[in-house]
Amino acid sequence: MLKKGLLIVCFFISLSSSSQSIFGKWRTIDDVSKEAKSIVEIYKENGKIFGKIVQILNPEKKDALCKKCLGDEKDKPVLGLVLIKNMERDGEYYENGTIFDPEKGKTYKCRLGLTDNPNILQVRGYIAFLYATQYWERVIE
Repeated sequence: MLKKGLLIVCFFISLSSSSQSIFGKWRTIDDVSKEAKSIVEIYKENGKIFGKIVQILNPEKKDALCKKCLGDEKDKPVLGLVLIKNMERDGEYYENGTIFDPEKGKTYKCRLGLTDNPNILQVRGYIAFLYATQYWERVIE
């Protein structure tokens, strides 16, 4: 009986820790209109954290090209663009990487972290001590 109880507790702990992960799909929210713009999938590759645009929600922009990108990304589709790069876990946050804003063509230092609600991701882009924060919503499939 004790083994069965321990197994149940371990099962719920594993469920809890997986729901506390930043990995998966997140709905980005426009700062001005407060409407959902895209779906970004956050994943781990070679020990670092990345985020890629996997869906553009506005049908009129689904074929948009990155006009303000530089280098190899210039004039490539925004869909599939890796906009979060090289993040590393540092305590409760993921830091030391960058986030790219394809609408402005700017790259910022980045910090990611879950809020008290594990279905809300705080995404902070900053230069020096100036920063902007967005809150993305987890896509529950």
